[in-house]
Amino acid sequence: MIPLQVDPSVVAQGINYVWVLVVSFLIFFMQPGFALLEAGQVRAKNVGNVLMKNMTDWALGVLVYFIVGAGVATIVGGLTSPGGFDAAAAFSYIGDSGTWIDWLFGAVFAMTAATIVSGAVAERMDFRAYVVFAATITGFIYPVVQGLTWSGGLLSGSGFLGAALGVGYLDFAGATVVHMCGGVAGLVGAKMVGPRKGRFDENGESQPIPGHSMLLAVLGTLILAFGWYGFNVGTQATVLATTESGGLEFMGAALGRVALVTTLGMGAGAVAAMLVSTSYQGKPDPLWMANGLLAGLVAVTGAVPHVTWWGGLVLGALGGAIVLPAYRWTVDSLKIDDVCGVFAVHGVAGAVGTALIPVFAVGGFSATQLVMQVAGVGIIALWTIAASAAVFALTDAIFGLRVSEEEELEGLDIGEHGVSVYPEFVGDSGPDRGLGTPAKATATDGGVTITENTTENGGEDQ
Repeated sequence: MIPLQVDPSVVAQGINYVWVLVVSFLIFFMQPGFALLEAGQVRAKNVGNVLMKNMTDWALGVLVYFIVGAGVATIVGGLTSPGGFDAAAAFSYIGDSGTWIDWLFGAVFAMTAATIVSGAVAERMDFRAYVVFAATITGFIYPVVQGLTWSGGLLSGSGFLGAALGVGYLDFAGATVVHMCGGVAGLVGAKMVGPRKGRFDENGESQPIPGHSMLLAVLGTLILAFGWYGFNVGTQATVLATTESGGLEFMGAALGRVALVTTLGMGAGAVAAMLVSTSYQGKPDPLWMANGLLAGLVAVTGAVPHVTWWGGLVLGALGGAIVLPAYRWTVDSLKIDDVCGVFAVHGVAGAVGTALIPVFAVGGFSATQLVMQVAGVGIIALWTIAASAAVFALTDAIFGLRVSEEEELEGLDIGEHGVSVYPEFVGDSGPDRGLGTPAKATATDGGVTITENTTENGGEDQ
């Protein structure tokens, strides 16, 4: 037989691109994780609205990111670095099939940033207003952050600030580029839309509004954790590399470090949050442990290839430990009703974990790198606050950010979409419900009907 002559670089490129495709699909699977996590933390009358927003994030977001977002990132990268930009070249990916795998990998990150926001503004934001913001964050707000960092802009080693300091901003898989961006945007949205009715009493003290299913929230957390391996380990996109001698090298050490630090950060965050919630509440809280697990993941997402394994463990533990105090500060001091705690989980943990990368760096501490990290966190946060506030303000002027008080009381499932996610709870599970007939006289979580003379819990007619 004649041996088949194959260029090793072609083999490596093919395998690496298949790997990128697989992890892109894995990151997409985080979308149902977010949907379950958020659905479990809202009342039953608003679950359908949460699901609708999550589907919109993906469906509308990928269209906007393809047509506009990816090109904006390239333009911003050129504008904030000495290299300049070519507007036509920035959008050339649209007709270049050789770049579409790379585009998909970027798109799944953009959709994650958008989805985070819905958890903060749940149960009271007008759906039209949310659709406008979802399109804007995927088409402009997030792409600007991407441009400043991953697309070679201001904070990168070749950007204006990076070149001045002699170092580039470190955020491997998006702890701040993706997660903090989404968490800060969610905080701004929650502030501007206002708290849910009954969230604060007449003295301004916060009152709990429990979600309808801790089961869904925890299952969603575990699905997210599974998808996070695609997020972090998948960003180590080189599985095979070519050597100087023309051979192939498996990048097992790099993959292993990213996988290990991700796993240790996840576990440390969950355990730390369990201990803090036990200290704060007297008993360990499953939902806070779930939030700590996610916060630990967020804290190490930017750090995984850059820090020691024990540094990743410390960062994860720190992210998990601060999530409950950060949430209490958001609600009790800022008086912001962040329903799913997205600012504490994604915003605070992402900022702290990324800023502290130089403290635990494999190559040792660098003061210059620390300055860059702190500056980068600040610049991304300030941009996200300003851009999000402007979009929410404009949307408020056009549509109004908030549903009516009557619609909020009735539930956004019925008011915004004319459906009930749990029709069997309200005595309306006949065939017409499958055709979308509105369940006008029902409430799925309060045991009280809005009209008519029936209740779903056996209590007296109201």
